[in-house]
Amino acid sequence: MEILEIFIMMIIGGLIGWLTNIVAIKLLFKPLYPIEIPIIKFNIQGLIPKRKNEIAKSIGEVVEEELLSIHEIIDKAVDEDEIGRIKITILNKINIIIEEKLPSLIPSTIKKMILNYVNDFIVQEGDKAIKELVDEMIDNAVEKVKISEIVEDKINTYDIKKIEEIIISVAKKELKHIEILGGILGLLIGLIQGLLVFYVF
Repeated sequence: MEILEIFIMMIIGGLIGWLTNIVAIKLLFKPLYPIEIPIIKFNIQGLIPKRKNEIAKSIGEVVEEELLSIHEIIDKAVDEDEIGRIKITILNKINIIIEEKLPSLIPSTIKKMILNYVNDFIVQEGDKAIKELVDEMIDNAVEKVKISEIVEDKINTYDIKKIEEIIISVAKKELKHIEILGGILGLLIGLIQGLLVFYVF
């Protein structure tokens, strides 16, 4: 009889733990929009919808400070291979300009000297000049582009239902695990409670 009662207490504890976690997860989002309780004039709203702006700001800051920065984006976009390609493009463009724009009166030997001088200069100094240009671009981009603000604005433009869908799609398994864990903890608490009731007190 005692074992049956302990088993019943475990089932009740498991159900309470499981249902409590389901309700807690639902209350993260629901209600999506404020509901006013007339008598006490108190607004009820889900935690995430209520703090949408704060959450958007925090996510933006985390993305910029911990995950992604303008420096990293430009560094990835303009690596050593890209600098080499830029240098070759500049060389080709300058060669075409010299060939086309220099007057035909200038002897070909002088043209060749000019081309060789320009080519040698770009080969020797091109990497440094391009890197300086990239650094300048990064400095300008850091001043003008704030990833945190872009992320924050993007999240704030989403409808709260869309945010709920995104979070649930990303954390669906984890949320399900939380529900199950609530049931398991409830079972354990029910077992401990039953053991205390029948064998300790």
